[in-house]
Amino acid sequence: MTTTTRTTTAGGPGASVLLDRTRTVVTPQLRSTVETLPGTIRRVAMYHFGWEHPDGTPATGQPGKAIRPALVLAAARALGGDPRTAVRAAAAVELAHNFTLLHDDIVDEDPTRRSRPTAWTVFGIPDALMAGDAMLALAVRLLAEDGHPASAAAVARLSACVIELCAGQQADCALEGRPPREVSLDECLAMATAKTGALLGCSCALGALYAGAGEAEVAALDAFGREAGLAFQLIDDLIGIWGDPRRTGKPAGADLVAHKKSLPVVAALGSGTDAGEELAKLYEQPLLDGDAVRRAADAVERAGARDWAQAEAADRMARAVQQLSRAVPDLAAAGDLLALAEFVTRRTT
Repeated sequence: MTTTTRTTTAGGPGASVLLDRTRTVVTPQLRSTVETLPGTIRRVAMYHFGWEHPDGTPATGQPGKAIRPALVLAAARALGGDPRTAVRAAAAVELAHNFTLLHDDIVDEDPTRRSRPTAWTVFGIPDALMAGDAMLALAVRLLAEDGHPASAAAVARLSACVIELCAGQQADCALEGRPPREVSLDECLAMATAKTGALLGCSCALGALYAGAGEAEVAALDAFGREAGLAFQLIDDLIGIWGDPRRTGKPAGADLVAHKKSLPVVAALGSGTDAGEELAKLYEQPLLDGDAVRRAADAVERAGARDWAQAEAADRMARAVQQLSRAVPDLAAAGDLLALAEFVTRRTT
């Protein structure tokens, strides 16, 4: 797969420019909010975002790509709102996202994130958990204390989204505990929609709310984000198998080493092919060495699952655009949203 960050249909800036602009606008709000946390919790959060080293000295790391905050601002703009009024909402979704990252790293026992040791490996599980919980509380407080007319609706929507995210994470954990041949693709698609699509949909919906959009437009933007989120997850799962460690900050084939039942893996397992059967036998092994990981990746590809995931991601993006057109009939006005959606589905492995 190759990455090309193209300009929007309206001739607007590409996604990389939009993300840079979003970080410039949102990071000060995000950082000033995190700095209100007390003691060790603040230190863990500052480290997680890349602003400090473990000893509390300043660091120059990036807090993330800012895709979700960018979607909030782009959605507000697409529906005729002033994105400057939605900066707190954009920071809130980024805090909620990072709450999930801190917890996911613990659940998945991931050793690295953004090319650095994960917070739980540095500070321990209890402190990382508490920092994640505090970030979620900060997200809700940011919205609740906002004077915008959409504040209350935004709090309710984000809270419902977090419950869905937790249900998706629980489903993911349950699937991981089942034998490889007993997990269906439909189950995995539903889980991915909850884990990934829900927050991208919520980000777009919050932008629509802050633009003063009606219920139908908010629902359409939520659906757009969900479909784009599923496309994002499909590509992310491909990266989890074939990603370049220099770009991902994680070992090659990290998802295979962890026996993750990602979408391409489950598609391969259910393909009815010899390659799918070979993958199932590899997944029955408690540990996969480098050679076994390479054979597993090859089996996923020979089973047709790599091509399937790429095609499914493209189909989900087509559905996303269809949903977007319900709220913004002139898609030229939604160029920023389209650029961001294209960006997340054209990342390189």
